[in-house]
Amino acid sequence: VSLEDLYNGTSKKLSLSRNIICSKCKGKGSKSGASMKCSGCQGSGMKVSIRHLGPSMIQQMQHPCNDCKGTGETINDKDRCPQCKGEKVVQEKKVLEVNVEKGMQNGQKITFPGEADEAPDTVTGDIVFVLQQKDHPKFKRKGDDLFVEHTLTLTEALCGFQFILTHLDGRQLLIKTHPGEVVKPVVLMAIIRLQMNPVHVFVDQFKAINDEGMPMYQRPFMRGKLYIHFTVDFPDSLAPEQCKALEAVLPPRTSVQLTDMELDECEETTLYDVNIEEEMRRKQTQAAQEAYEEDDDMHGGAQRVQCAQQ
Repeated sequence: VSLEDLYNGTSKKLSLSRNIICSKCKGKGSKSGASMKCSGCQGSGMKVSIRHLGPSMIQQMQHPCNDCKGTGETINDKDRCPQCKGEKVVQEKKVLEVNVEKGMQNGQKITFPGEADEAPDTVTGDIVFVLQQKDHPKFKRKGDDLFVEHTLTLTEALCGFQFILTHLDGRQLLIKTHPGEVVKPVVLMAIIRLQMNPVHVFVDQFKAINDEGMPMYQRPFMRGKLYIHFTVDFPDSLAPEQCKALEAVLPPRTSVQLTDMELDECEETTLYDVNIEEEMRRKQTQAAQEAYEEDDDMHGGAQRVQCAQQ
């Protein structure tokens, strides 16, 4: 099913073939209703065959009897039911209507009791459909909430924006900022265990709209939240005249006046892009490896001292 199906609810018709007990002989397999014990397996339905593997070595194998097909009964050819040919069951084609309710989850089961294959003297099982949700190109689902990503230009992030979001039921939602509102990354302070120093991490901003998420199962008038993940697309570079135009309208930057002597005493550095998550993961792996090697050296040294005393 698609995410739209789980949001709006749907009904799908699925055809299948199953075995049902023959209505003419009522599952007896014969016109008279009589049957005989299979002479090949003595009514057990199973046969035992012996296989010689070598001198004084044999192997016993049990398998269903071919004469009665494991039923333990045989029916006279003249007495066989003309409808099921003595099989006791016939095939039936049936169409089941599967109702997918609003808010159902991926992996949820829809059960049709007693609709599996029928067999004489056997309790009929169920048919169980398992919902599998297709990936959606725009929306992601987490429980009763929906997530969608939207990229803003730097101008939109600073000066405001509005755009139309088509929801899963076809409604057009107008998404816009308040006058003067700025969309900016949220600053989080994380503690890096290896260095025990606080590090400020910039996280893209999320905004939420209440009651525009997924309908809750069996409570379709209650809905989760719709979260919009905003990312800002910064320009790769700016021309000098653009920088001057921005400086004229933006808050003044902090100016640090340095003398020529101070500049001569400074060492020039080079900045490069870095993925902080990968950097911290690499440092943790390196620290764990060093701790393991140090522990291994300590155990090795203790063992050598003990051997010297002996």
